[in-house]
Amino acid sequence: MLPTPNRTCLFLLTFLLLCSSSILASPFSTFAVSQRGPNYTLVCALVPSALPHRYDLNCNSASTRDVLCYPAGEIPYAAVAAGNDFLCGLTIPSDNSNATMRWWTFPEHGYETYEKRIYWGPPLAALASGDTHVCGLTDGGPECWRWEEMVFPRGINFSDIAVGRNFVCGRLRSGTIRCFGSDREVVEKTPVGNFSLLAAGTRHACAESVAGQLTCWGAGAPAVEPDLSGIVSMALGENKTCALCSNGTVLCWGEGSRPPDSLARERFVGIQARGDAICGILLLNFSVVCWGNELFLQNHTIYTSVLPGTCSPISSCGSCGVLPGSGNMCSSDEGICQSCRLQLSSNSTPPSQQSGGGRTRKTLFAVLGSGFSLGLLALMCFLASRALRLRNNGGVLGSVWLYRRSQPLGLPDLSLDGRLGGGTVEEFSLEFLFMITDNFSETHEIGSGSFGAVYRATLPDGREVAIKRADVPPSAPPSTSRRHEQLRKFDREQREQAFCSELAVLSRINHKNLVRLLGFCRERGERVLVYEYMTHGTLHDNLHRCPMVPSSPLSSWTTRLRLALDAARGIEYLHAYAVPPIIHRDIKSSNILLDEEWTAKVADFGLSLTSPEDEGSIAAGTLRGGAT
Repeated sequence: MLPTPNRTCLFLLTFLLLCSSSILASPFSTFAVSQRGPNYTLVCALVPSALPHRYDLNCNSASTRDVLCYPAGEIPYAAVAAGNDFLCGLTIPSDNSNATMRWWTFPEHGYETYEKRIYWGPPLAALASGDTHVCGLTDGGPECWRWEEMVFPRGINFSDIAVGRNFVCGRLRSGTIRCFGSDREVVEKTPVGNFSLLAAGTRHACAESVAGQLTCWGAGAPAVEPDLSGIVSMALGENKTCALCSNGTVLCWGEGSRPPDSLARERFVGIQARGDAICGILLLNFSVVCWGNELFLQNHTIYTSVLPGTCSPISSCGSCGVLPGSGNMCSSDEGICQSCRLQLSSNSTPPSQQSGGGRTRKTLFAVLGSGFSLGLLALMCFLASRALRLRNNGGVLGSVWLYRRSQPLGLPDLSLDGRLGGGTVEEFSLEFLFMITDNFSETHEIGSGSFGAVYRATLPDGREVAIKRADVPPSAPPSTSRRHEQLRKFDREQREQAFCSELAVLSRINHKNLVRLLGFCRERGERVLVYEYMTHGTLHDNLHRCPMVPSSPLSSWTTRLRLALDAARGIEYLHAYAVPPIIHRDIKSSNILLDEEWTAKVADFGLSLTSPEDEGSIAAGTLRGGAT
């Protein structure tokens, strides 16, 4: 029986209040932009060190490499902040002992720097820098260093902080924004309402309300789209404003602020700005690229690889898990947590192209008006209530809700001991799968393998999927041998444990060159996996089709090399970046599938359900057909 809307809302409220802190992005950045005059920009970042899992604090210019380097010490730097002519590096000890922040002042000419420790005390909750100052959140409230005239009211407690040239803005835990300083254009025009994101530039600030509307104020504030939504973070400079969207793309306002054509379609995991320079970390390889300043016209890439975020205990990453591709960047018990706002699936749609459903989401957020988490609660309560109404009315959508149990917001499936990783894997009921495959009829079957049969079907939302149904072993008659009964019980337990373990691993995989797992089913002894459907089948079938269709892209060696690179990137992700690493062990052309756009994706990685002795290993099955 489905829970009533009241019970659903109560459960979601409890869960969201417990984990709301993991929804927002990390308050620390691992790269920053510093300006030394109008024609000289430094980009500072944490780059790989000679020591394993250590990162040096390094500063480069657009034309000169390794301008300044501060090697990792006994306690390596974990966060970076910079402004005009200065750089700050923050250490965050893993044992929660006192943190340290050092300040380097860049001279007007030359590369010699002046260093001083400006903070030593309890770990900071956030760190932000403006053109000339740096501020943070301590256990005693907001504090700014080397800025004696900046005084905050006693007892004020920010949950987020942003720093401009002559002002500081903070977001209270209620969502209200307060600004202080001598910049009257910002301080006196602070918007009223509840907000979930905040950022500051040289002379203006921007904030996203809990209703999903972006508001900017101050000198040089842009006129942004009123219905813009899905913002992860923002980077503001001098008369320039950029927003990192939930699908990883970047939108910018201001003359010369838009990413160049070569970067317009790239996906990012973080952005920073200073003056007229804008920089971002690419999801593809965690390189740092910059634009906006004429210094970057010849070469956008400043670093080929940086630490994309602060390493934290994996247990603190919550339901949104570890950032894809960062698996080997931290020690074994640490990872780089991914913001729950950042949705890096291959079918993400830019906010500017989203349908009117976003307007409904904003309305629901505004109804509660008390924070991002409660806005999500409103959405879920609305969907739960609507599902029950549709079911009672006998509507088509009501039937879908009966047959399909979604797991929104990355809520853990308690039946799997909370081991599901991402929020994009859904649990389908067996009855629903029977319905969309006509009881797994032969007309839907497109292949078979050691795992079982594969069926093609269409979900109610129009997505085509490939459904792998494991062969169910025939039931054996009761045995009089106690040893035989124990072996059968052991076999069942091992199969179930292996299924849960592999599902937990697959749910954390997210790469454009790996076939994506969409959902699963575990009912009545059935074990079913639901994948995206691959239109052009296997690479093997396309290569060995006689005669090859003249219009086939595979008739070109250039295309074949591109497909080989696609497969190599997918395998590299499994081996080097997945958490934990996955060894495929069955790479062959029949396990490389081609989607509608002839992109190669590796399949059959991680299925080990045929024998108990393979538990814990990452094996693969052989499959015929155009699915996975």
